[in-house]
Amino acid sequence: MPSNRRSSKRPYAADHVPLDVDRATGGRRSESAADGEWVVQRIRSSDKAYVCPACRQEVPPGTAHVVAWRTDGFGGPEAGLDARRHWHTSCWQRRANLR
Repeated sequence: MPSNRRSSKRPYAADHVPLDVDRATGGRRSESAADGEWVVQRIRSSDKAYVCPACRQEVPPGTAHVVAWRTDGFGGPEAGLDARRHWHTSCWQRRANLR
């Protein structure tokens, strides 16, 4: 026999909570720039050290950073995981000035 209590998981008087698209997509988004189309994902931390392609400095383990890969032409989906590059967040934001 069902309970007469209302569910606390979905209160009927509560306001609608909008979908967090960034969380639903895993933080991935598309970016267009002069250097092509990119898929960009923010990473909070990692277990490995990576080398930033812009400044050639190490992105230490446990540091928040950006992972990006091209979707058009060179390094596209056919390149797989080899096309992904780990960037410092600041290097990714100023990459247009580095060229």
